[in-house]
Amino acid sequence: MNKLDNIQLLETICSQGCTYVNEVISILESGQSLEQTQQLSAVEQQSLLAELKSIMAVYEVQKPSE
Repeated sequence: MNKLDNIQLLETICSQGCTYVNEVISILESGQSLEQTQQLSAVEQQSLLAELKSIMAVYEVQKPSE
């Protein structure tokens, strides 16, 4: 896949919402793939996983210090 295709895939996954993105992260972390990611190389899948984790980190709730 080229860079534009990878960006479009990332945007497509993110457009499905946080719950779906977290499901995709779990699937990719377990070494599996989705229909959408089957055409990606292992390196591209890891890159996608890193991007998704980075995006979701923004939404994590920070716990107040005790």
